[in-house]
Amino acid sequence: MQHRQISARGKALPYPAICAPLVARTSAQLVEECVAVAAKKPDLIEWRVDFFDAIGDAKQVIDTARQLRSAAGAIPILFTRRHEREGGEKIGMAESKVIELYRSVCESGFIDLVDYEMDNEPEHVQALRETSRRARLPLVMSFHDFRKTPAVDEIVQRFERAASLGGDVAKVAVMPQSLDDVLALLTATSRASSSLSIPLVSMAMGPLGAVTRANGFVFGSAMTFAIGASSSAPGQMPIDDVRAVVDALKRAS
Repeated sequence: MQHRQISARGKALPYPAICAPLVARTSAQLVEECVAVAAKKPDLIEWRVDFFDAIGDAKQVIDTARQLRSAAGAIPILFTRRHEREGGEKIGMAESKVIELYRSVCESGFIDLVDYEMDNEPEHVQALRETSRRARLPLVMSFHDFRKTPAVDEIVQRFERAASLGGDVAKVAVMPQSLDDVLALLTATSRASSSLSIPLVSMAMGPLGAVTRANGFVFGSAMTFAIGASSSAPGQMPIDDVRAVVDALKRAS
């Protein structure tokens, strides 16, 4: 198994990188949230822009990204519009407009990585891939299943598809219905991390999957999501709790 680190702002992030989401709905609330989260020293901050009330106003998005860049200091920012079908907020924007927003944000220089779902239309995936490359920003190619956990082979295929589409990081999140589902996610992560050349991110969501947010790195997941101020998905745990378990497992091994 290969433990590949995610890179941002010209350097490799710790393995595993701990990422804390921002989910506030206004610029002022986001800056306040970012200051509170940054004080807890995550390795990465994710702006879930689908929660942002003014997502349809590119100028407000860019100005807010500028403020977040200042509030985050040296902590890299991951920019994510999570699609409604994969657990995101309903935003009422055509996907072509979403791609334009990503392009503007990438060109702004205020963010450091972008996340986009691999199941979006091929032309949109390609357009964002080209945009992120021009801006020299890593692209997290993601897939989320909030209903179930696919079979091991299907999860591995998801990781492989992310790589084949040009993703710099492959991310898969699933919803387990049993502990066997949790084992399936970890098995697939271990298998894919042995064969792919890009970093992987995986997690099982909800209470059953909470363990994967702290021990996923043992199986090849290069990043985990933890609560700085608010959660963005079920099963996330506070940063301090995740860091304590990760540190304990690292010492033990």
